[in-house]
Amino acid sequence: MTATKRVLVILHQEHSTAGRVGRLLEELGCQLDVRRPRFGDVLPENMVEHAGAIVFGGPMSANDSEKYIREEIAWLSKPLGENKPYLGICLGAQLLTRHLGSKVYKLENGAIEAGYYPIIPLPQAQELTSEENILFPEMVYQWHSEGCDLPYGATLLAEGLTFPVQAYQYGSHAFAIQFHPEVTYMTIDRWTRLGGERLRMPGAKPSSEHLSDWHLYDQNVAQWIKAFLPRWLNNEDSS
Repeated sequence: MTATKRVLVILHQEHSTAGRVGRLLEELGCQLDVRRPRFGDVLPENMVEHAGAIVFGGPMSANDSEKYIREEIAWLSKPLGENKPYLGICLGAQLLTRHLGSKVYKLENGAIEAGYYPIIPLPQAQELTSEENILFPEMVYQWHSEGCDLPYGATLLAEGLTFPVQAYQYGSHAFAIQFHPEVTYMTIDRWTRLGGERLRMPGAKPSSEHLSDWHLYDQNVAQWIKAFLPRWLNNEDSS
């Protein structure tokens, strides 16, 4: 992989970062092109200058009517149409779901996921990093109040108990994951300190469990995302 690879990174908070995912991409020799459409950054007209795109999470909803949300959903036709690798994380997964015509929803009982929760990887998920003998994680960090349906034509990769669709693949280049492999210990500490209101919602784990569970489960997530990213990025269509 050469240092000329640029990866488009779309963030939704003024001070948010690409976290572990950004660091791993830079270690692979990539240049991060960080843009925040919510704060006026313009998205590229095409993906000619980018090897892939990653859309991260945020407190907003893919169902919101704000102009930048509608524009982000429509813009996803660029990486999909040009066969460029796309990775949607949490909100990024839900934006892809809306683009593909499926539903993003809240649960009627108001339950959310905030903390570490078990998911069930399917055999096709394990194939993503089978060459490295790295298994898809079974305990992952969640921070979301909405879930999504599986879009038509997508392949389910992992299931959850509260929100059934936890990861899926669309075509050969696009991936959507509901959980957060980018978070570090410092990220979780900040989210739990600033997200007190969310942690009082049904289904949320106590803040102390977020940090103690990080020590138990983060290593598997870290190994998986480190193995997955080169495979994902090298899936760029060379035609």
